[in-house]
This record gives sequence, C-alpha cells and structure tokens, in this order.
Amino acid sequence: MNTLTRKLATAGSALALAASGLLFASSPASAATYCYGPSCTGLDPATSICQNDARTVARNSIGTELRYSPTCRSAWARQSSNSSMIIWVESNTGLYEEARYTGSGTVWTTMIDDKGIIDRACGYITGFEWNCTSWY
Repeated sequence: MNTLTRKLATAGSALALAASGLLFASSPASAATYCYGPSCTGLDPATSICQNDARTVARNSIGTELRYSPTCRSAWARQSSNSSMIIWVESNTGLYEEARYTGSGTVWTTMIDDKGIIDRACGYITGFEWNCTSWY
C-alpha cells in the first residue's frame, strides 16, 4: 500500500468513525419514555411522551390543573404560582402523587394511572384552604 492510499484509507476510516459517533449519539438514549396506564404511575410527565397530547381537563379556584394524556391514559396535577404550595393528584382507587414547591414558577406531580378510573387534582397554597378540581 503506498503512502497516499494509506493516508486516504486512514482519513476515510476516521471520517466513518466520526459519522457513526454522530449517528449513535442521537440514539434513543435521550428519547422520551413511553408508558400506558398503570406503568405511568410515578413517572415525570415532562420526560415522557405523555406531555405531547396532554390537556387540562379540570381547574380549581386557586389554579391547580388536572392534566390528562389520552395516549398514556395518565393524569397529573400542575400549578403555576409565586407562593409556597403543595399539589397532589389522586384517584378514586387510592393512587396518590404529591409535589411541594417554595418559590415561583410551575410545579407538577408525577403521573398516576387513569385507565378506567377517575382522578382529581388538589392544591394548597400557604395561607389559603386546600381546593380540588372536579373528578375526571
């Protein structure tokens, strides 16, 4: 193998290695989590596909939202505030997830199963009474 051929082969190999590194760097390791019904319980909706089709299905008087994903059949509570707060989502079967927040911004709970059951979101902002959404 002459010097020019060896240099071209080395450069080609390096280029192929770099291209495969870029290809594998964007592999599913960074992809959103998929879940359905019971397998969603305890997962963060922000790191799952459930946030993609989520909609607010109920809201209480202090702004706590019940969020629902039809694709995942899961629900969670979300609230934006500039006060200390506790929010939770609960089901009629006893599932319960809670989030506490001190500061300002948006906070949400992890998800609970909503497949064939009903849920509601509740919130408590320091200095106010707690309040829940309707069941959905």
